Amino acid sequence: MGICEGRVVIVTGAGRGLGRAYALALAAEGAKVVVNDLGVGTHGDTTAEKPADEVVKEIIDAGGEAVANFDDVADWDGGANIVKSAIDAFGKLDAVVNNAGFVRDRMFVSCTPEEWDAVIQVHLRGHFCVSRHAVDHWRAEAKAGRAVDARIVNTSSGAGLQGSVGQSAYSSAKAGIAALTLVQAAELARYGITANCLAPNARTRMTEQAFGEAMSARQGDFDVFAPENTAPLVSWLVSERSTDVTGQVFELIGGKISIALGWNDGPAFDKGSRWEAAELGDKIVDLLRDRPAAKPVYGTQ
Repeated sequence: MGICEGRVVIVTGAGRGLGRAYALALAAEGAKVVVNDLGVGTHGDTTAEKPADEVVKEIIDAGGEAVANFDDVADWDGGANIVKSAIDAFGKLDAVVNNAGFVRDRMFVSCTPEEWDAVIQVHLRGHFCVSRHAVDHWRAEAKAGRAVDARIVNTSSGAGLQGSVGQSAYSSAKAGIAALTLVQAAELARYGITANCLAPNARTRMTEQAFGEAMSARQGDFDVFAPENTAPLVSWLVSERSTDVTGQVFELIGGKISIALGWNDGPAFDKGSRWEAAELGDKIVDLLRDRPAAKPVYGTQ
């Protein structure tokens, strides 16, 4: 029996890459999976492909249970339909894994409003729409006196935690998702809902475009950037075993798992009275000298 036996899970963007790996691993651990995917290209362009159907077939052929869903995560009514798909097919919902997204990489000086809005919408609004409808369902369950042990698993990125050259919109969306996770964890615990976040480092259609050969690294026979490396963490976070873990951002690359510390108070000095603008410079130099070095922005080394 797997650690997710009987759990019902929505995985968005589950037709390829990380989402596909998550859906297959969750099914192997006993979960019933709603495989959501629009079948769009890496820039969000429409295609005739339906990879969600292929993943569902893989799960069913392996003896699992799954259904496909083709709604847009960034559409309010679409988010409701994704949640309804789970309840209609399996009678309940236990977890949402927000994974769907695409990139439109551009240096900040070249980024257009249309590109900016498209990336923010699919990532940040997409996380909002699906989770918001799921939370409405779980909150109603809790208010009706039924036990809730639900999960939201969000997807940030190293780009969101430290920035990435050429990805201002993507980095901004992913930073917003990390902050959203903290708020969800604080607000939703009363209803039996946890919220955690991943910053995976894996080979997908998006990362291969940005990082190319770097995504083919191996340690002997171990494929460091295989999407499947992140899937066990998702399965554990979805399972009942993670009930006491919330508000965390996990980074994972290959076999290395870490928990991000995020923004925290750094060096400080209290003058005890109002500063003069001209005197701030020397004190800021002192504070910068005393603060720990920040992780470099991706693309600056």
